[in-house]
Amino acid sequence: MQEKNRGLGLFTCLVFIFLLGPLLIISISSFENGSILKFPPEEFSFKWYENIFQVRMFLTTFQTSILVSLAGNLIALLIGIPAAYALSRFTFKGKTMIDGLFVSPILIPGIVLGFAFLRFLIGTYQLPIYTSLFIGHTVIMLPYVIKVISSSLSTFDFSIEEAAQSLGASRLGTFFKVVLPNIKSGIIAAVMIAFLESFNNVDISVFMTGPGVSTFPIQMLTYVENYFDPTVAAISVLLMILTAFFMFMIERLMGLSYFTNR
Repeated sequence: MQEKNRGLGLFTCLVFIFLLGPLLIISISSFENGSILKFPPEEFSFKWYENIFQVRMFLTTFQTSILVSLAGNLIALLIGIPAAYALSRFTFKGKTMIDGLFVSPILIPGIVLGFAFLRFLIGTYQLPIYTSLFIGHTVIMLPYVIKVISSSLSTFDFSIEEAAQSLGASRLGTFFKVVLPNIKSGIIAAVMIAFLESFNNVDISVFMTGPGVSTFPIQMLTYVENYFDPTVAAISVLLMILTAFFMFMIERLMGLSYFTNR
């Protein structure tokens, strides 16, 4: 039994090394002073972190990704909150089908979904690139918003809502004054998760960008095609820190039960 536990512990350590090793190598390589990405670095320097803010296209595409993620998040919330409430509160015919429809953007491979957006939004309907990019990111954020808010609503006692209505409050007033304040942590967590999914998205964005319009991850790929300096490694470190912070905040807002009950 003891040997079995040792074997399991060794296997777990190897898995963690396999998963975290590349991240550690990239993090250390980002401090290389030379013009070529290498590990281990010969000299340590922060100059490639400074270079991030000197490349104009990084700044431009960063703003684009932020605007698209925030705008898409807003629309996803306007659709997702009522949808999550209806799916959690009521039982009706076709509920399972509608729930599956909302989840489908997660189940469909991103390349297939991106090509479909390219074919219909840009090819058939000839929408502007920014509009198509906005619609595409809204669609991929919606399932995360609905599922996280539904998870928060699963712990909400709807008898409180009924009590408020019995005291004369309208259904709409009860929703805004009773339901929303009790699930605000879930809403914030949903915003964070959807933002990360949109901001880091590549497979959808690569089909929805065009001349003069790009997102931050796509610009990183373009930069790697032309340069082999540690700038992208430095960006990756900053994005890892941002993602870790968001995940910490999500865990604090939702608790471990959300991740264990999925």
